[in-house]
Amino acid sequence: MTQTQPAGPAAGIQQPGQRSRTFTWSDPAVNAASVGRRGGLETLRSMIAGELPPPPVMHLIDMTRMTADEGRVTVELVVQEFHYNPLGSVHGGVLSTLLDTAAGCSVHSTLPAGVGYTSLDLNVKFLRPATVASGTLRCEGTVLQRGRRTALAEARVLDGADRLIAHATSSCLIFDLDAPAT
Repeated sequence: MTQTQPAGPAAGIQQPGQRSRTFTWSDPAVNAASVGRRGGLETLRSMIAGELPPPPVMHLIDMTRMTADEGRVTVELVVQEFHYNPLGSVHGGVLSTLLDTAAGCSVHSTLPAGVGYTSLDLNVKFLRPATVASGTLRCEGTVLQRGRRTALAEARVLDGADRLIAHATSSCLIFDLDAPAT
């Protein structure tokens, strides 16, 4: 849950127009304890269904709905002021986080139990600014190619009018996870 509200002197903030934001998240150790025991698609669908908590970063930037199929993941973000850079548009780091999430999770969705991944790189192209007027941003990640040790994925951020905001490609390293302790 995210809550944004005006902050006043009671919050220890003295600047006019200042806002505050609070949010909660689940202990990431809950997911870490199940690493390697489920396939990637099963893990993602368990998070979507609420059986596993989403990772804290989803709460940090307030990502919303996620969908997952093998080789394809979509995440959404309703743009809010706290996503802004000093120029009054969504910070490139927020867009990059969306792109990295969708690309990486699309690779994750193809992996069997006992296999993990990590991003090797993320090449981002920013095409137009996004603001609260952009509507809900939808980021679609797709696996382009997956081998035994690496995968290539792409992701695209689209605004509420389906205009392309940013595009990325990502290489991921695929590796065997240590067997979970029983």
